[in-house]
Amino acid sequence: MSDSRPAGEFDANIRVIDRDVDEILANDLPWDSLRGKTVLVTGASGMIPSYVVRTLLALNLRRDAGMRVIGLVRNEAKARTLLDDILDREDFTLLAQDVTAPLDLNSSVDIVVHGASPARPSLHSASPVDTIRANVEGTFRLLDLCVEAGHGHFVLMSSAEVYGQRADDGSLVAEDEYGSVDILNPRASYTEGKRAAETIATSYRAQYGIPVTIARFGHIYGPGMLLDDGRVQADFTADVINGRDITLNSDGSARRTYTYVADAVAGMFYAMLLGDAPAYNIADRDGFISIRDLAEAFTRARPEKDLNVRFSAGVDLSAYNPTRGQGLDDTRLRGLGWRPQAGLNAGIDRTIAWHEERTTA
Repeated sequence: MSDSRPAGEFDANIRVIDRDVDEILANDLPWDSLRGKTVLVTGASGMIPSYVVRTLLALNLRRDAGMRVIGLVRNEAKARTLLDDILDREDFTLLAQDVTAPLDLNSSVDIVVHGASPARPSLHSASPVDTIRANVEGTFRLLDLCVEAGHGHFVLMSSAEVYGQRADDGSLVAEDEYGSVDILNPRASYTEGKRAAETIATSYRAQYGIPVTIARFGHIYGPGMLLDDGRVQADFTADVINGRDITLNSDGSARRTYTYVADAVAGMFYAMLLGDAPAYNIADRDGFISIRDLAEAFTRARPEKDLNVRFSAGVDLSAYNPTRGQGLDDTRLRGLGWRPQAGLNAGIDRTIAWHEERTTA
């Protein structure tokens, strides 16, 4: 089988996630400021939070950082599958419970990274109460832990959804540009939950002096996103893995900022360790492309499979508008020194490679 991927983009002898973590830790950041800290990461089996956990544990190995990492998950079986290689480490504790329930950690925490929230779009409509409760009640409970500790730093994994509906003019959205939300639509449970969580966090900052970092993630993809996730990134990955042409049910003109998970997690650490603004967009402006272009990029990632992008019957391609859509402006984050290392094409290659690893393991 021929392989025309760019040289150096994939090394079968190095696990994709291990390579990604090395890349994150290669950033010139004040990693020593985390030495000896106890860090609670909620939603630890999710794509982004799991990368945070692995980065912190790798920091222990490479720099003898002496951190204690606690990973809170709701689905223990899923966590044991995705985090099986770190479960026996003495510096990691897996805690299985809902983030809205009382927490008994037997020690205070120095940093809370809150990533527990239903992420699949289908869940926001099917389980709106669970969605908003994880973001609102969970945020209150975790911030109270920070108050109890007297010095806890709270990092909220928020979302581009907080910007709501704005004019669909192809612009990049900065951190202070907000649109409207239909609050009577149960689907708003996610958007309003994230908005409320941000307000709750900044309120604790104002009243109790809790250090707060809000990371607003755009459309993230990479290892840890399962093939049945429901977002287009996962659908396209599944098509490539299974050797299927990618079929779009629209003209594919909607544009978003697609960012590889390792680049996104590095961005979160830049905001957390260097930032002084309350909120940062975590996105790569170079990944601001249409769904149609994203699909084409996925087919190009494995040219030996000779895949194509097709359109469902009835899709009107004559109305295609390549400027339609919104992405996140990463200017504030880049001002801290962050730059994406993987980028779109290498990120797609690594995403597919991770699933290939799991298939052949």
